Amino acid sequence: MSSWTRWHGPAMARLWGFCWLIVGFWRAALACPTSCKCSASRIWCGDPSPGIVAFPRLESTSADPENITEIYIANQKRLEIINEDDLEAYVGLKNLTIVDSGLKSVAHKAFLKNINLQHINFTRNKLTILSRKHFRHLDLSELILVGNPFMCSCDIMWIKTLQETKPSPETQDLYCLDENSKNISLANLQIPHCGLPSANLAAPNLTVEEGKSITLSCTVAGDPVPNLYWDVGNLVSKHMNETSHTQGSLRITNISSDDSGKQISCVAENLVGEDQDSVNLTVHFAPTITFLESPTSDHHWCIPFTVKGNPKPALQWFYNGAILNESKYICTKIHVTNHTEYHGCLQLDNPTHMNNGDYKLVAKNEYGKDEKQISAHFMGWPGIDDGANPNYPDVIYEDYGTAANDIGDTTNKSNGTLPTGVVDTGREHLSVYAVVVIASVVGFCLLVMLFLLKLARHSKFGMKGRTVSRWRAAVADDYDIFVY
Repeated sequence: MSSWTRWHGPAMARLWGFCWLIVGFWRAALACPTSCKCSASRIWCGDPSPGIVAFPRLESTSADPENITEIYIANQKRLEIINEDDLEAYVGLKNLTIVDSGLKSVAHKAFLKNINLQHINFTRNKLTILSRKHFRHLDLSELILVGNPFMCSCDIMWIKTLQETKPSPETQDLYCLDENSKNISLANLQIPHCGLPSANLAAPNLTVEEGKSITLSCTVAGDPVPNLYWDVGNLVSKHMNETSHTQGSLRITNISSDDSGKQISCVAENLVGEDQDSVNLTVHFAPTITFLESPTSDHHWCIPFTVKGNPKPALQWFYNGAILNESKYICTKIHVTNHTEYHGCLQLDNPTHMNNGDYKLVAKNEYGKDEKQISAHFMGWPGIDDGANPNYPDVIYEDYGTAANDIGDTTNKSNGTLPTGVVDTGREHLSVYAVVVIASVVGFCLLVMLFLLKLARHSKFGMKGRTVSRWRAAVADDYDIFVY
């Protein structure tokens, strides 16, 4: 038993974990390039001799490049370029540092698959030009470019714009070389015909009915002349666009209700940066009850439902074919609203067998309506152990005396007047409660009377003996005789 515990207990688990950690480091070390040191999550290349001439890659057969989160390269004078496929295996990369090296060029799609990149440091390299297209899809927290011999041109004006719009925690003193090889502060650089573009989206009323079509128009301007493209996100509806120089149009046909609330953007982009103009699409459509189930019990009984519709639909419940008015004892609760979708339940407070029956939900707005029905069983009938009474009268149901309501107001109180054909079972409940109370009082009184009668019987025999003795003594005193 002690041997089993020794080889299968927590100590053995820790030993196996340590062994796997060693194996991980060993595998990474086998795949590590010359002049570099590697761990399961980090590559460090700082030895200038012999150094590296290409970006370090791990052998995929002996290591897991996707687990690498940091790459640090320093003092590598022969490293001059980052190719498009050099980093594609490092999909988990977050920090990239290349400092005091010979980096001159970065391919346009070098970081295409590194969407987790947050920090890039290219300090003291040989970069003369760097396009914003390398980083447009990244959400960088830090981009450090100090100490590079940039050439003064429109191609690096985006760096100045980036510093002005998104300052880093530490101010970078960036310079570029003009035609006379003179250092010019990037903060003071002025390049003619080199500015941010603009986009203007001319859209009609973007409130449209489901199934209809709509056309959006956009105009862009800027110097250099910007490119125009549409950002439609995950639009479900069929769409196509046409672009001619600085003008473009987007045609959306057979619009789906699933696209209500989505954003559509017209984007203008040039060397310096980008601008966009956006609109939100609103789709009106008839209600649909996508979910309705039998009641569940939690703190209250709940008949859960989900309804879609825009404008928001009015909800009305029916019980056994008649309108079910709402009150504090039974009411509609909306728990989650997701733009045009409403998740909620019909909440019932302590329902009994009198509430068993068919519940129908009707959702309606100006574009149409939908309805669904379920059967609910809350409690068996008195004297019947299994299930509901199959012959219960259809007219018996609860009416709580309030009016129908919209989703936004589920507790609208009314004067309590019963609709035609509705039986007021509240009085039946009062009668039942009264009978129970009266029976309880009568039973209590009977118990008290029985107790008193029993007590009186015991007291009667005790008093009889004492009374006879006293009578005999009184007769003897009056007649001065001894009475036997």
